Amino acid sequence: MIVTIDGPAGAGKSTVAKRLSEELKFNYLDTGAMYRSMVFAAISTGTDLADPVALLETCRAADIDFRVDEIVYNGENIRDEIRTPEISRQVKFVADHIEIRKLLVEKQRELASTGDFVCEGRDQGTVAFPTAECKIFLTASSSERAKRRVADLQEKGINAEVNEIQKDQDERDERDRQRPVGALQKADDAVEVSTDGLSIDEVVAKLATLVREKQSAAATS
Repeated sequence: MIVTIDGPAGAGKSTVAKRLSEELKFNYLDTGAMYRSMVFAAISTGTDLADPVALLETCRAADIDFRVDEIVYNGENIRDEIRTPEISRQVKFVADHIEIRKLLVEKQRELASTGDFVCEGRDQGTVAFPTAECKIFLTASSSERAKRRVADLQEKGINAEVNEIQKDQDERDERDRQRPVGALQKADDAVEVSTDGLSIDEVVAKLATLVREKQSAAATS
């Protein structure tokens, strides 16, 4: 079974998706980390992010191992390094590149074909897995998302200002909605869930109930 969780930056998708996968005993796929990792690879190799041909070559050559708790590039776990504001600002070069998106969507489908998965990102229910059995669109208010992002960065020892993070976040949301491919949008058959005022445990419990209802319905159909 494929469970897709889409939504804007800072809605809590990564944390919730990981916890949900543990609750359901599913595999977890963080597709946003894939795009961030490609940016990291480009910066590490000195690739000009504004050069689409060179960027595609770098992404094709990048040997990155995506695991539940690690993202290994050249033998190094870069899980925290790809979460910096600088990486966030540069993701657009990868996310707007049609050929790189095709490359990563193919990788996502390849990984998800090996078992039950919770897949989170921006276009999982619309592009990557349009026939997924359970689709969720996770959202939260702009201010709440910015506060969460700052808290996450501070836990990693990275200083950030709420106003700056919210500005970057809102600009990214608009870019994500306007993308020619992989645009941020709610699938017609997705269930929208707001996380405002809810704890992580409450959100996970709510989503787990949705997934189990879908499983029960599929089993009896």
